[in-house]
Amino acid sequence: GNFNSRLLGAKEREKANTVFSTIFFSGFGIGLIIMIAGLVLLEPFMRLLGSTDTILPYAMDYAGVILIGAPLMITSFVMNTNLRSEGNAILGMRGIATGALLNVALDPLFIFAFDMGIRGAAIATVISQMVSFSILLYAFVGKQSNLRLSLAKVRIKWWIYKEVIRTGMPAFYRQGTASLAAIFLNVNAAVFGDAAVAAMAIVNRIMMFLHSALIGFGQGFQPVAGFSWGAKRVNRLLEAYRFTLKTGIVVFIFLGSVGFAFAPLVMRLFISTDINVVHIGALAMRLQCAFMPFQAVSVVTSMLFQSVGKAKDASITALTRHGLFFIPLVIVLPKIFGLLGVQLSQPLADLGTFLLAFILGRKFLAELRILAQREHENVRS
Repeated sequence: GNFNSRLLGAKEREKANTVFSTIFFSGFGIGLIIMIAGLVLLEPFMRLLGSTDTILPYAMDYAGVILIGAPLMITSFVMNTNLRSEGNAILGMRGIATGALLNVALDPLFIFAFDMGIRGAAIATVISQMVSFSILLYAFVGKQSNLRLSLAKVRIKWWIYKEVIRTGMPAFYRQGTASLAAIFLNVNAAVFGDAAVAAMAIVNRIMMFLHSALIGFGQGFQPVAGFSWGAKRVNRLLEAYRFTLKTGIVVFIFLGSVGFAFAPLVMRLFISTDINVVHIGALAMRLQCAFMPFQAVSVVTSMLFQSVGKAKDASITALTRHGLFFIPLVIVLPKIFGLLGVQLSQPLADLGTFLLAFILGRKFLAELRILAQREHENVRS
């Protein structure tokens, strides 16, 4: 998506079509591999993800269905990202939002009306993904998008994969380390019992939901940033960055304050029968909410690097939150502070990530200001 933003900004539309088509069909193939491998190795895969003996049967029921939708999920993500890259975020949102709303509607139907339990939730999700996929696909085959999807445009060329991997690796690091972090969190929380695992899992879900608001906002910034960089409009790039950063900080101060104040109530919405889970989760949630504004700087700065093709800095900032900081902290701190160490790991990781992103971002912004000044002088002359 970021690569195509720069190509469209530089008015290289045919090249953008080739990149999009190649990555779409490659993504579908990767999805098939994940589906087959996941189904064949389902039980060890679930144990690797941190499932206990109690949770394992439910995890296998859910994952055994969800994996079937892997090719559609991956290609839907590719289409949605490319719609954003050309500024057609509404088309992408229409497909994703329809699927999400349908999922909400189908969940109780399959879980309760059809008495299918956790497997029913997975079936509802896969059906919803199929609908999202169809809506997003129509945007391209129905010529609502500026990009064209065609098997004939697929080119198995290293320059395509190299640039997509280079600019896409930060997002992969961000998501991949988040998955690894969830595994390490479950494993280290399990030492303190099922209540700790349940509490931290609930908090992780809540914070991921809040974090997704910033990710979504930042993804709206990325096409503007990539297009501006490709068109050599540095002043517009800086203006978009400042707006996104300020808005993200203000929104996260508000969300963090609300989350901090109502943490016990939010936990009770998920589980009201186990007061121990509520107490453990409420403290963990409050600690993370207190550090939420720092995340705005980290995420938006990382997305700036990713949008302009500074893959090294983007990868570093994407890796730090879960990989460089959280995983070592969640291994070490519980041995020192017990359960509190598990609860402290994420907020301390957020602080460390902020400091690193601030240092790297400050250096790059100084370079951008010099370019913007030259751009201004060229316009005046």
